[in-house]
Amino acid sequence: MGADATGPLLVERHDDRVVATLNRPDKRNAIDQSTIDALHVLCAELEAIPRTLILTGAGGVFASGADIAQLRDRRADDARAGINANAFVRIALLPMPVIAALDGYALGGGAELAYAADLRIATPSLKIGNPETGLGIIAAAGASWRLKEIVGDARAIELLLTGRTIGADEAQEIGLVSEVHPADELLPAAHAIADRIARNDRAATMATKRVFRAPREAHPAVDLEEQAVLFESPEKMRRMTEFLERKQK
Repeated sequence: MGADATGPLLVERHDDRVVATLNRPDKRNAIDQSTIDALHVLCAELEAIPRTLILTGAGGVFASGADIAQLRDRRADDARAGINANAFVRIALLPMPVIAALDGYALGGGAELAYAADLRIATPSLKIGNPETGLGIIAAAGASWRLKEIVGDARAIELLLTGRTIGADEAQEIGLVSEVHPADELLPAAHAIADRIARNDRAATMATKRVFRAPREAHPAVDLEEQAVLFESPEKMRRMTEFLERKQK
């Protein structure tokens, strides 16, 4: 196991997973340029050596949003550069699953980072939402397309237009988070999900994520091509043979 112990993103490395903790507790983990830079470095590592990623935040907060002081100074060219949006796209496209473990505030850019994950779990203190229109901007780092894919059009547009913040119970009710755990059980629960993923075939897991992320028009061809590769894999033969042998006992 290896760990980076300082900076805006604390990274703890294991053989089959990485835990990355947003670490600006004095700013409620607001996402600034240094955080984005650290996320890009982490993505490069996980693209080269794929592992499950658990994203969480220090100090009982996931991320209170983008850093407003930096955001206020940004202009049109900065918006077009997609500073946060491009980092979150890269996270969403990581080869292995991404689990967001959400505690406290997950607002604005923090919520959009959570939406980029494949799985979201939370504590009862979760407060998640996109208040951007109240600040004179839109949620442009993924909420406008990811949120409706997660919770449906009607729920998503209501949340985006009102800027309403919701709690853990409502987030679970609408499918935005899949599990709610006490704060001291949040990371163990995320690791339990990662354990379950690790027991499955790595190649099949990555293929599942690729086909799930593929556009609708790519199906069923993309599924069949991925399956064709897996049908020839030694791991498929080993796992199916073991299953059949267990069944015969």
